[in-house]
Amino acid sequence: QVQLVESGGGSVQAGGSLRLSCVASTSLYNCMGWFRQTPGKEREKVAHICGGVNTYYADSVKGRFIINQDTAKRTVWLLMNSLKPEDTATYYCAGDSSLSRWSQSPRYWGQGTQVTVSS
Repeated sequence: QVQLVESGGGSVQAGGSLRLSCVASTSLYNCMGWFRQTPGKEREKVAHICGGVNTYYADSVKGRFIINQDTAKRTVWLLMNSLKPEDTATYYCAGDSSLSRWSQSPRYWGQGTQVTVSS
């Protein structure tokens, strides 16, 4: 059974940093990344990495967040720096073999991890 296990969330003050991890039970998919969700708002695509080299960042996090991976460890990380209160959300790791499918409805999801940023 495919499993994506997330960790690294927590509560920090504005300007702080967190690193989210997503570990796959089998192997990494071609496209891996994170969405985030807050109550009353639509799901937002945060960042992804495809083929281990091609990355995407939402404008709201560009220059502050970095996504990378370690294929041997089957792990993807999201490094979040200069956190802002508006980054507060539940962050969901997701994976799929197809970029187009990942962007719309990824096949595999993690359980989510909460990030709370206080002013």
